[in-house]
Amino acid sequence: MIQALKASAFSAAFAFQELLIVFSFPFILPAQEASTPLALKAARLFDAEAGAMRTDKIVLISGEKIAALQNANAPLPANVKLIDLGDATLLPGLIDAHSHLLLHPYNEASWNDQVLKESLALRTARAVVHAEKTLRAGFTTLRDLGTEGGDYADVGIRDAINQGIIMGPRLQVATRAIVITGGYGPAGFDPRWEVPQGAEVADGVEGVRKAVRRQIGHGADWIKVYADYRHGGVNAPTFTVEELRAAVDEAAATGRFVVAHASTSEGIRRAVLAGIKSIEHGSEANDEVLQMMANNGVAFCPTLAAREAIASYAAESERAVQQQRVQAQKEMFQRALKHGVNIVCGSDVGVFQHGENAWEIELMVAYGMSPGQALQAATIRAAQLLGWQDRLGTLAPNKIADMIAVKGNPLTEIRRLREVVFVMKGGKIFRQELQ
Repeated sequence: MIQALKASAFSAAFAFQELLIVFSFPFILPAQEASTPLALKAARLFDAEAGAMRTDKIVLISGEKIAALQNANAPLPANVKLIDLGDATLLPGLIDAHSHLLLHPYNEASWNDQVLKESLALRTARAVVHAEKTLRAGFTTLRDLGTEGGDYADVGIRDAINQGIIMGPRLQVATRAIVITGGYGPAGFDPRWEVPQGAEVADGVEGVRKAVRRQIGHGADWIKVYADYRHGGVNAPTFTVEELRAAVDEAAATGRFVVAHASTSEGIRRAVLAGIKSIEHGSEANDEVLQMMANNGVAFCPTLAAREAIASYAAESERAVQQQRVQAQKEMFQRALKHGVNIVCGSDVGVFQHGENAWEIELMVAYGMSPGQALQAATIRAAQLLGWQDRLGTLAPNKIADMIAVKGNPLTEIRRLREVVFVMKGGKIFRQELQ
């Protein structure tokens, strides 16, 4: 039986590889020759370091990098092609630090059904489409935090994007994630049956080390642990501080970091003590652990849009409870702002439609963050979390030419982020709608 399952999995993988060859290429838009120098002009340019707009600059592109920012009234260098985007705003390519390309909204198919019933080939094909939608929506970089039963499919998607086989954002991936025995799903089945889980199970210091080594060996850029989860009928802490430290230590040996799903105050406390780089969700965080995060420079992805999405499609009988959770998340976010926590844009997209990642930024503003801070959370702060601040996150000379343009001014109307008219990644144009 096991051999048959393995054979089936290999067949699905080969079938999907053929599928990519057949339909991926038409999605890639023709890009200008890399040797053609470009100048991008728009009414405004977002200065991510200052969190403010500038109106006096043109961006010069050479190959895949930004060559210079020059004054708008200065003559252009010879042989430079000017692209005038009119009454638009140029921004660094946006970054979502918490995505799930292999998931789609739970009102389309439950999480259990996606993990247990959808084939890996089908899920990966969906993810290819999700990646394209994400890039066209102006998000040029994602940190994808778990395949949720999809094994190492995210590694293949990342590599296919890097090789130009398919269209999508830059990816850092966390592969399978790590959970404790009995502390994840799918759950609720007859205990006689070993049901496949949505993450890798590991227990004890040595078990955690082994799982980290395995996932890094298979291509993980980040290690994700579930520092708490529904366990024994309650949302409770999972790994001990020692187990979490083992994960951090093992990841650090190859220059990698650990990210933690953590909603409870105790789960967050353990994660911070262990040296984890970022906390996801934080729904039940008290003031003490929020201050711990701020004091230790731990980044926070609040995933506001996911909470709103789940409430929006909840059954009538669950709607009141879900709305209470939305309000609690909003209140926690406001306390995180007050404590000076380093908040980064991380939406948990996949729980809602891919390509609508900007919803997270809109909610940050609606919940009390200034538009400038919210844009910084999706640009310079996110790039710093990913360790790519030397190449992404701001429009500056020698940075990679990942940039977008939106209609109007998102500092006065944050919803303008949904009105994308131009997308460039690595100096290549993937979307252009001249006004």
